[in-house]
Amino acid sequence: MRLGLFSDDALRAMYAGNRGDATARRFARFWSRVMALGLLPRRWVTLEVAGRRSGRITRFPLGMADWNGRWYLVSMLGEECNWVRNVRAAGGRAVVRHGRGVACRLAEVPVRDRAPIIRRYLGKVPGARPHIRVDRHADLGAFEAIAARYPVFEVVPLRGGTS
Repeated sequence: MRLGLFSDDALRAMYAGNRGDATARRFARFWSRVMALGLLPRRWVTLEVAGRRSGRITRFPLGMADWNGRWYLVSMLGEECNWVRNVRAAGGRAVVRHGRGVACRLAEVPVRDRAPIIRRYLGKVPGARPHIRVDRHADLGAFEAIAARYPVFEVVPLRGGTS
């Protein structure tokens, strides 16, 4: 599959070692600003979380999956990507911004419950497809086989959590 001007291989290469190269970082800065404005559908957000080393707020443009009336963030790059490490270091405390910011807790989903959420995510977030190498139409068993490699977090808004 091709997403815009980039082949799947080129998109994967931008994230070699689960870290974005200069091009990926430029795109991330641009999309973080756009998504934070709330101009795109609700599933496109900017995650704001304290950096695990610097303590400064870092921003990541992400697509969310909706499943059974709840919203989830899925790491298309797996366990070692920066936003996952930062969220874990912050104890799950973060802000999800779509127009306005909503303070939330990101609760990690157990591996046994991830498969249907990851399948939904691939169906709704085309940019993740080159990174999670399972056909979005595959049966649930294919997603169960890879679920341990891709962290999933439920977005739990905090009361009065507008920022």
